[in-house]
Order: sequence, then C-alpha cells, then structure tokens
Amino acid sequence: MSPARGSGRAPRIPLPRASVEDGGLPLPPAEPAGPGPLTLEHPVLKSLLGAWALAACSAEETAAVEEHLGDCGACADEARRLREAVGLLQRPESLDLDPGLRTRVLDGCLDRRPPRIPVPVWAASYDAETARLDALLQDFGDAEWHAPVRLRWFRGEGATSRRTTVAGVIAHLLAVDGLVAVALGLDDPLTPFATGDRPGAAAETDRTDRTDDMGGTDETDRPDETVGRDGSHRSGKPVDTPARRTESFWAGSHFPPTRSVRGPWREQTHALVRTVSFTGGGPGTMPVSYGGFELPLRDAMLDRAFECWVHAEDIADAVDYPYAPPAPRHLHGMIDLAARMLPETLAARRRAGLAAPSRTRHLVTAGRPGRSLRLEIEGSGGGQWLIPLDSPGAVGSADHEVAHVALDDVEFCRLAAGHVSPEEAAAGQLGDREAIRDVLFAAASLSRM
Repeated sequence: MSPARGSGRAPRIPLPRASVEDGGLPLPPAEPAGPGPLTLEHPVLKSLLGAWALAACSAEETAAVEEHLGDCGACADEARRLREAVGLLQRPESLDLDPGLRTRVLDGCLDRRPPRIPVPVWAASYDAETARLDALLQDFGDAEWHAPVRLRWFRGEGATSRRTTVAGVIAHLLAVDGLVAVALGLDDPLTPFATGDRPGAAAETDRTDRTDDMGGTDETDRPDETVGRDGSHRSGKPVDTPARRTESFWAGSHFPPTRSVRGPWREQTHALVRTVSFTGGGPGTMPVSYGGFELPLRDAMLDRAFECWVHAEDIADAVDYPYAPPAPRHLHGMIDLAARMLPETLAARRRAGLAAPSRTRHLVTAGRPGRSLRLEIEGSGGGQWLIPLDSPGAVGSADHEVAHVALDDVEFCRLAAGHVSPEEAAAGQLGDREAIRDVLFAAASLSRM
C-alpha cells in the first residue's frame, strides 16, 4: 500500500527516468570506428602463408590471409600443405617409446594366445633388458661406438674403475654372458682367444698388464694383473671369472672392439633365451660358475639382466641419452637376488677383516633365527627383506631385528652396481650403526667388473 499523501516519505517505487532523447540534451559522441581490414597484394599474402601456418601472424594479417584463402584456390592448397607440415614438426609428445610398451604389448598378445614355447619367468628380465639395450644400439654411428665409457665397481673399501668404449662394454657383456652359455652347452665366445697361438701373443702379454686395452693407462689397481693375453692365468688356471674373461677378450682382439661386436652379442642373447625356453625351465637350478662362486641358472639369468641394465645406463650416459629403469617386476627380481646374496657377502667381508666381527661367540646354526637387519626398499620394485647378520645360514627374524635401513629401489640397485658409494647412498637408518654400515658396504661389494 502506498504511503499517505503528505507523509513526507519518498515513494518506495521510484518513478521512471527520462530518456536522453526526451530531455533535450545532446547525444554522447559515437565511438570512433576501428581501422578497416588490411588490403594486401597477392604476392604479400602468399608470402605470409608460412607465418600463418605457424600461427605467427598478427590478428589483422591473419584476417587478411584467411579472407584471401576463400577466394584463391592455389593459396588455399598451399596453406593446407603448410599446416600439415607444421603438424608433423610439432609433435606434442616425445618421440621415445614408453619403456613399458614392449612388456604391455607382449602381455596383451600372450593373454590372447599363449606361446607354444614360453620364456621361463626367471629369464624374462634378461630377455627384456637385452632387447632394450639392442634397441638403444641400433642407430649408433661410429662416433657413438667409440665413445669413452668408464666401468665402475666397488672393491674392498673404495671404488675402482676401468676405461673402455661403448663397443668394449658390449664385448664385456658378450664375454661374461658366455659363462651362462658354457653352462648350457653352447659355444664359448672366448674359444678363438683361448689357444694363444697368435703370432706375438707371448710377447704382448706383459704389455697387456701395463696398459689399458682400449688405448689408455688404467688408473686403478688391476684385479687380474696375472692374466695373460692367451686368456690363461700365469699359474695355469684357465679363464673363469668375469674380469679375466673380459680382459682376455679385449686383449685377444686384433683391434679395439667396434660395432661388429653387436651381432655376436645379440645372437648369443637370443641363443640363451631360446635354450632355456626349449628346456621348459627345468634346469633353473643348474649351477653356473663365476670362478670364485656359483649361482643357479635362474639367478644367473637375473644377474645378467641386472648387469645388462647397468651397462646400458653406462652407455646411455656416454652418448647423453635418457634410459629408464627396468619394469617393476623385473626390478623387484634383481633386488631380491641382491638381498639374498647379502648374507654370504657380509660373511666374506668379515673373514677378510672388512666388517665388524659377529656379536655372537659362535655362528648361528643354519636355519635358526639370529640378529637381523630389516632392508626396506621403496618404490614400485621394492619390498622388505630381513638380512641375517651373524651367519649366512641363519634365518632373518623380526624378533631379533637390531637395525632398519630404507632406500629407493633404483638407488639400492646403483649401490649394488658400485655406482653409488655406501657413504653417499640416500638411506634412512635406524638402530645399530655398525650393522647398517656393514650391510651397505656388503651391498656395494656385490658389484664387480
């Protein structure tokens, strides 16, 4: 209801306002019009097509070009070709394939149609890592094959290294994989160098001990200074350790290894996978001798997969190329092998005086629980392991846990490869510091040439 007349209060509903036209006031000035469209000659418009395809023209030039394309068929065809070319040049994603693509494709294929002769699960990581390394090598030119590489490992209380080339690394893998080949009854790649009947072989033996096979002086203590060029030990002991086999292979070559070593290496990797597949995985417990120790075949294949990945990273670093870690399940298998080898390695270091003596007066009886360290590996390939500290035959026990160490999965693998020192390993530590130090140094001692 409206307020009473004469109340003095303003009405609640305002009266309509008078328009500008009705008030007799002058109208506001109109806004100035913008500049008209560009008028450009045909040659100029044609010269702008490249910039237009790259979206580098101004708004006015873009409008002029697009208006012209509606009238000129020749320029429209040229613009379409330029836009397609730009699309090829500007890929939104990396050209590198996803490292897990091969595994996913194979898994998908095998789920649909299982292979008649499957690769044993314990050989799958070796199959995958050799394939990845071969893919890295396929486009290498001479410069990449001769790129310098430094092999690194840990010995005693410190790091050591050996100079070679990319081709020398592949020769090293070929020679050491030959240990598995020999155990399976295949040809030994060192056979041509085992006779020592090359002219001048005896005279060259001493020179081999003093100089680097790749053309430089070795800056570290050589672990196998008594290995002759004929591939045998001075005491008559045949070549059997990975280092001796590698030195024999390098020294027995007439020239430093070149790209020609890739073929024999790849043929041997195929032969190893094919042989263990045809046997149905039965000989997984067959011993493979590494000279100073033995591994069952299933663990030897994991060991070779691990070294293939480590040296593939060495090669990728040498040519400045990114290289991803293995698939999580393969990485887990490699870490599990290293964890299982730690007790014996720790005992060997203790016998050599490189680790603290056992806290117990006598070794723990095999199969019995003893002091343990919990090794926690984080990441997609990780897990937890209880490492017995006082005897390699003891059983890890949570009730007897005295220390806890946590590391990233890739960091632990690089420690086990001798690429990270125990002092530099980024490890979370809790408990007995002496036990933690001994286990970290034992992990680094798993590495070798």
